Amino acid sequence: MTGKLDYKKDEKMYYLPAEHPVLITIPEMKFFMISGKGDPNTSESFSDAVQALYSISYSIKMSPKSGNAPEQYQEYTIYPLEGVWDLEQADESSDFSRLDKNRFIYTLMIRQPDFVSESFAEDILGIVKKKKPNPKLDEARFETFQEGLCVQMMHIGSFDSESRSFQKIEQFLIEQGLSRISHTHREIYLSDPRKTAPEKLRTVLRCQIH
Repeated sequence: MTGKLDYKKDEKMYYLPAEHPVLITIPEMKFFMISGKGDPNTSESFSDAVQALYSISYSIKMSPKSGNAPEQYQEYTIYPLEGVWDLEQADESSDFSRLDKNRFIYTLMIRQPDFVSESFAEDILGIVKKKKPNPKLDEARFETFQEGLCVQMMHIGSFDSESRSFQKIEQFLIEQGLSRISHTHREIYLSDPRKTAPEKLRTVLRCQIH
């Protein structure tokens, strides 16, 4: 296979959904992950986790220059940061936009190309730990994850305004006779909040359903 892999072009169905709920089946994907707890706006641990995941991802992308790329390496665009969110003592009536953010439980992750094997992932993690020390690297893990049947939509706006999109998702599920597997949901961050106005942020919201 030749050509650069670009999720924005090759996998639009997963990363660029409509601004209304749609059903989709998500296949098996590979990720580096770091789990944590607390308010993402004030937690140094959260920032360290994000930095650690990007350090790993950029090291994999640049591995040909260091001479340790896997045989099947293919040029690609780094995948966006994602987060799976839950709450301590969550229930189906919980509104994430109005809750104490210190109760948040999260797993941050960045997807990796299919050519990344477990052995290569272990090797690259060891290299990054030596070159770019970060306390969260010791918590990083490489896993394969398959979401299966999901509902997702693009949310345009601030993170605190996501409740309006979740309301659309809930109404859609009622109309379809479906329900969420749990209160947990996934967010895929397509905008850099440091450079984008809150009202223009683009975030994919996704829930596993049955």
